[in-house]
Amino acid sequence: ADFFNIFSFPLIHGDPSLVLQDKLSIVISRDLAVKLFDTSDDVVGKTVELQHERSLAVSGVFENLPSNASEQFDFVISFERFKDDNEWVTEWGNNGPSTYLVLREGADASAFSKKIADYLKGKDEDSNITLFLQQFSQRYLHGRFENGVQAGGRIEYVRLFSIIAVFILVIACINFMNLSTARASRKAKEVGIRKSVGAQRQSIIFHHISESMVMTLVSVGLALIMVRLFLPQFNFITEKKIELNLLDGDLLLWITGITIITGLLAGSYPALYISRFRPAAVLKGEIRGTWGELWARKGLVVFQFFLSVILIVSVLVTYKQIEFVQTQNLGYTKEHLIKFPIEGRLEKDRDLFLKEVRRIPGVVNASSLGHNMIGRNNNTSGLNWEGKNPDDRILFENVGSNYQLIETMGVEMAEGRSFSEEYGADSTKVIFNEAAIRVMGFENPIGQTIRLWDQYDLEIIGVVKDFHFQSLRDVVNPLFFRLKPSNTWNIMIRLEAGREKETLDRLGDFYTDFNPGFSFEYQFQDQEYAKLYAAEQRVASLSFYFATMAILISCLGLFGLATFTAERRTKEIGIRKALGSSSTNIVLLLSGDFTKMVLISILLGLPISYYLLSTWLERFAFHIELGTGYFIVAGLIAMITAWLTVASQAIKAANINPVKCLRDQ
Repeated sequence: ADFFNIFSFPLIHGDPSLVLQDKLSIVISRDLAVKLFDTSDDVVGKTVELQHERSLAVSGVFENLPSNASEQFDFVISFERFKDDNEWVTEWGNNGPSTYLVLREGADASAFSKKIADYLKGKDEDSNITLFLQQFSQRYLHGRFENGVQAGGRIEYVRLFSIIAVFILVIACINFMNLSTARASRKAKEVGIRKSVGAQRQSIIFHHISESMVMTLVSVGLALIMVRLFLPQFNFITEKKIELNLLDGDLLLWITGITIITGLLAGSYPALYISRFRPAAVLKGEIRGTWGELWARKGLVVFQFFLSVILIVSVLVTYKQIEFVQTQNLGYTKEHLIKFPIEGRLEKDRDLFLKEVRRIPGVVNASSLGHNMIGRNNNTSGLNWEGKNPDDRILFENVGSNYQLIETMGVEMAEGRSFSEEYGADSTKVIFNEAAIRVMGFENPIGQTIRLWDQYDLEIIGVVKDFHFQSLRDVVNPLFFRLKPSNTWNIMIRLEAGREKETLDRLGDFYTDFNPGFSFEYQFQDQEYAKLYAAEQRVASLSFYFATMAILISCLGLFGLATFTAERRTKEIGIRKALGSSSTNIVLLLSGDFTKMVLISILLGLPISYYLLSTWLERFAFHIELGTGYFIVAGLIAMITAWLTVASQAIKAANINPVKCLRDQ
């Protein structure tokens, strides 16, 4: 009843304190109101039917939820109404619905969690369920737990792309520093004259840092234009609705801070380097770089390509892992398999519906089950068997099943049999997967008896081969099928390959006739399975774009440095050509230093890449082998890219006329 007092979802119509007081009330969204009544006004008091069985009065209308809301829903009903329809909600062993609390100011969350645990233990001493608090603000980004301890979630991707963004920014700053110091000789006379007429070193430093800040501001302006242009594509890839609002104070603060830091970072070293020139030496033309400066410049190039190599390997491995999980044999055939909810007439006549559906041409088989098989989370620790350690708390996935479910899914039997209508007492039987049998330690499981929730004695009649019903991040968990047709809420149908469209048309027509008032809305299981890796797919796509950007920026810096190097060595090249050196030798000479730098980058980047990617792959219980091929390919990409970048300038320099070159010098 306090839902709209706890959460800030705005009500267009209705009193937040009263809209859920009556258990026969319902609060609907603006869009749902328009869909049902063609308007969102004057709908309070009108009646809607829920699943064609329950009449509920509209007591309020709330504004459509923003896309970034952690909870997404179209209507809200009273929890008292929900309890009337679901007796299991009041059981102490139930941990289904989420509970939201508003603690008093200054309350100790840890102490409150302990109170909850003690209270729950007093209600059910044998319960192994542990409840704990989590801040609602952390639920979206910190949603993964292991043994009750927060272990990551979407925040990992936020951190990942923050690191990549810093990488790219650092690479760009290195380019600026490298090119600024490399071209310092062109500004040397200006600095010498300034110092000769009394300019202090501090003023010269300030002048060059100011130039850097101006360039950074111009870059930020161009970047904002690019963001505006590419934001729709970014939103498409990430499936988000991010907007660029330059009036947002927090965003402006971040942009200002990053601009200042970048300007100072990029401009400080060149400013310090240029400002140290001595006027007399500069005006006499005696300015020369030291070995330390040369190695510093090379070190910056090495660091650039070091970061690029890490990104290249990461993209290759990420794409390969996603391909692996999407093509891995799951232990059942997920293709040509559809699922849709049991509602309306199907709740009472599901068996008749299934019988008729099996007769439709193009339908291979059909059955029903409790929860969706993909990404299941309906588990219980309430199983006991002979020889079980009483201190062990083992979770088993509980699959409420109808006849023909195992056959419809295409899961193979390892031993024993499936549920069959030929046997009259299969409701007291159970089928486990191989993982469950290993956990229980049965060598000859068929005929063994287990006890469920200290109420039901069930005989094992079969064992199915292990199949993946969750992400390949997870091992195959223990699972059992229990014949409970009345407790199934989803229909599963296998279609004949190559006849999907015509079969779905027939199914749609039959469904509409059999279950009037309900639309035939289904999901393909292979598409549902692909959603398990949607986050990784988006990470791979974004990583590809970021890696491409990093390589491009690195190559721009390398191109600029190669151009400057060729200009600085023009006299040397002219002398070498006059003495008989071929253009090929000149190209190899100019490319040699850059080749060594990129090679060092590869040798440094590959071990770091191996460590980082090994850590990432450990998140998957089933993953690719991190072979040397990925690292060889990444190294070749980096090396070939560098060669192509440097080659144009090296070839241009190698083909100059030595007479003209030496005359100009």
